[in-house]
Amino acid sequence: MNKELYDWQEECLERWFEHNGRGIVQAVTGSGKTLLALSAMDRLNQKLNGSLRVKIVVPTGALMRQWNQALREYLAAAPSNDSAAANGPGLNAPYSALLPDSRSIRSDIGLRGAGSKSTPDHKYMIYVINSARYELARQILTELRQGADILLIADECHHYESAQNQLIFEFLPYISEYESHFFSLGLSATLPSGASQRCLTSVLGRKIYHYGMKEAAAGNTISPYDVYHISLSFRADERDEYEEFTDQMTLLYGKLLKAYPALHTLTQKERFEELQSIAGNKKNALSKTAATYMNLTFKRRRLVCLASARVSCVCDLVRQLDIHEKILIFGERISQAEELYRLLQEVFPEKAGRLHSKMGSQANKNVLERFRTGSIRILIASKAIDEGFDVPDATVGIILSGTSTKRQRIQRLGRIIRRKETDAGAALYYLHITETVEEACYLPDAGEHRLFELSYDAETQSFCNPAYDDRADRLLSEMEQNGADASTLQEAKRCLLLGCVRSDWKLPPEILDRHIQAARYTGEKNYWVCMKKLYSLRVTQ
Repeated sequence: MNKELYDWQEECLERWFEHNGRGIVQAVTGSGKTLLALSAMDRLNQKLNGSLRVKIVVPTGALMRQWNQALREYLAAAPSNDSAAANGPGLNAPYSALLPDSRSIRSDIGLRGAGSKSTPDHKYMIYVINSARYELARQILTELRQGADILLIADECHHYESAQNQLIFEFLPYISEYESHFFSLGLSATLPSGASQRCLTSVLGRKIYHYGMKEAAAGNTISPYDVYHISLSFRADERDEYEEFTDQMTLLYGKLLKAYPALHTLTQKERFEELQSIAGNKKNALSKTAATYMNLTFKRRRLVCLASARVSCVCDLVRQLDIHEKILIFGERISQAEELYRLLQEVFPEKAGRLHSKMGSQANKNVLERFRTGSIRILIASKAIDEGFDVPDATVGIILSGTSTKRQRIQRLGRIIRRKETDAGAALYYLHITETVEEACYLPDAGEHRLFELSYDAETQSFCNPAYDDRADRLLSEMEQNGADASTLQEAKRCLLLGCVRSDWKLPPEILDRHIQAARYTGEKNYWVCMKKLYSLRVTQ
């Protein structure tokens, strides 16, 4: 393959071969796991003189289509020793010939799942896990007994720890005499810990490489990014309801803790599972107490998630961001996504779209394609986009309503930090309600990035950025003292308002000068002039 690999990918491949082509790689979303796997496949195939047969397992149909496209593009650019590659599109094939729904389909690639039913005799097979459970193990064992060399690539392998999904590994106890012909590569951004990880390593091989946010930022394999924490407040009635839920939960938990003192030693996940078990045992005198406590937990979480300030904040935030930004908005609730969509459509007609489970698969594909091509630049997405969708060119992410799952946090950040041709930076805005159980910090240890603490007042529809606001006020004061007229001051206030939710005022002067020279409109030029003045004010204070 002509495409040059990053240093970490080369080092990882070297380590994988040192471990006899077995192992799990944990690498941040957007850093190049797919290319790593395809390169491993290609090099191993060359070592084996083209005899390798490849099984790729993915958790969703959307990921199957992505792998199908990536595999065909890879093989078309650098055909392997296998002559079957000649039956597909060649090096100069048009892009349309490489799309998943193209009529030009390589004869050596087969798909199983999500409506595809290729026979399993293709050199390259891509399976959705639901279809792989009851046939992949048998197929691998059969081919090994026939003398084939097999590479199993388990993408998003943290999904395969459950009892049902482990069925794909049932062949392992029977391949001792063929073990030198079996190779495996697990891929994940967020591996589980403890017993779950031990389960995966027992079948895919040990964890051989870790490439996190910190390493990716240092290695320049992801875009530089800023994280903005925006604190919000409840309305008075929401605050009262939250406190009422909390008081009831405290009382109930005290009763449960008295009977089960070990509860306080458990992790959040373990505590939830234990309470669920207590609630489900109708013979237990505290089953109703546990059930009520859990019900109140869900109600309180929903209240935090749907706090009215969230939608208002996002609308005002999007208004203040650059009109050229491609924005991904992550939400947890469909009703909230629909409300935000209606409001943004009013402000930015035909420039917003939404993606969620009730839209239908074709509608979701259409809106994602519109976002990809730029006909819309704002996409409001539910959990469906956390895994299974490839959105490489989003520059801004907004967490409308948060998640307590670290895996989702990392995946969401990964959607916007993929390395871009323009080297443009990325920004992630995390909204959280103060004085609640919601965490106030989003990925505090996620590598080298700038962190900004903002707050939003729903009543005045305004943002507060203390460090920025101080400089902006001093700049306006200086302009007044220097005799600036009312229209000039008004224009400066407009520009400074926009900059409050951005980090442009921290850019080096040479970059700010380039923005000033490239500005197409007077208002745009004025904005960058104000940012340069703020930077100079920061340096000379």
